[in-house]
Amino acid sequence: MTYQGPFLSALLGERSSRWFLAVLAVVAVAVPLMNLVFPQDSALHVSTYTVTLVGKYLCYAMLALAVDLIWGYCGILSLGHGAFFALGGYAMGMYLMRQIGDRGVYGDPVLPDFMVFLNWQELPWFWQGFDQFWFAALMILLVPGTLAFIFGWLAFRSRVTGVYFSIITQALTYALMLAFFRNEMGFGGNNGLTDFKDILGFDLQTDSTRCALFVISAVLLAAAFVLCKWLTASKFGRVLVAVRDAESRTRFMGYRVEHYKLFVFVVSALIAGVAGALYVPQVGIINPGEFSPINSIEIIIWVAIGGRGTLYGAVIGAVLVNYGKTYFTAAFPDLWLFFLGGLFVVTTLYLPKGVKGLVADSGLLRKLMASRRSEAGG
Repeated sequence: MTYQGPFLSALLGERSSRWFLAVLAVVAVAVPLMNLVFPQDSALHVSTYTVTLVGKYLCYAMLALAVDLIWGYCGILSLGHGAFFALGGYAMGMYLMRQIGDRGVYGDPVLPDFMVFLNWQELPWFWQGFDQFWFAALMILLVPGTLAFIFGWLAFRSRVTGVYFSIITQALTYALMLAFFRNEMGFGGNNGLTDFKDILGFDLQTDSTRCALFVISAVLLAAAFVLCKWLTASKFGRVLVAVRDAESRTRFMGYRVEHYKLFVFVVSALIAGVAGALYVPQVGIINPGEFSPINSIEIIIWVAIGGRGTLYGAVIGAVLVNYGKTYFTAAFPDLWLFFLGGLFVVTTLYLPKGVKGLVADSGLLRKLMASRRSEAGG
């Protein structure tokens, strides 16, 4: 008999987690195969556009997972997680821009096109090193993580909580949006970074590269899910829930609440940064609009609709809402915001546990009805 640790036993023993990872594995294998193997005239063919679209949904799912970790389990309602997502995206975008070289519009081997257009004479110091993937990968983690650590340390040690914390996180992402819109910041201004050519030497426009990015997104989403599950299933996770439900009492029991909050906030920011880095090469652009406070508010809607405090519910909510957004923006371009707002209102009023709660309640109802039928038959 092989030994299984408490976390592995909990993960394998929870039916919902097994189903989630199994479905994600099937999607990660089936979608790229249906794109690369089956011809375009086949009913089983999945277009490259669809591969990219679903890959974008997976990045959003990872972002929702990051928010659910802090909001669902620790009660930290952050309205600024779009900032960590965008910072990770910009770090990847800077690497991709350096890979263009002399293939840009102006043919400069060092300066990106927007810098040549704005008459920059040399590459800014903060762009140095982004010609190397390992350095960009480090910055994808270091920049969001450092910002989260400094911001969280200042906020949590001052015991800023509740709506006040939500407001200052929203102010943070808004300030970053205004800063990145400025041309002199050196990040492309309102146009952002785009016109990417390749990543690690692979052409970004080929189907094989798109499928590889899709698989990597699915794998890292699964890894983020397992990490979050490990944190929440441990004693650390039980302390987080205690902080969420009774912070003062938890502090009175001797726990350094601010340390727990800071740690989980930084981990959540790292996951969001990785999600942003995966998002950029698939959609082909990153601009200051990603810092918009409305984007961070939408993430909260994804988590609420899917089911707060469930992890996989946040993933389901992100995929469902963004699929609905894709459909409604095409079918009802002038009304899709009303559909999104109505969906959130209905969820708040009638589905407080989200889609996950609805499924769980329906399963419980079926068991109750089956039990009553068996009792009546007996």
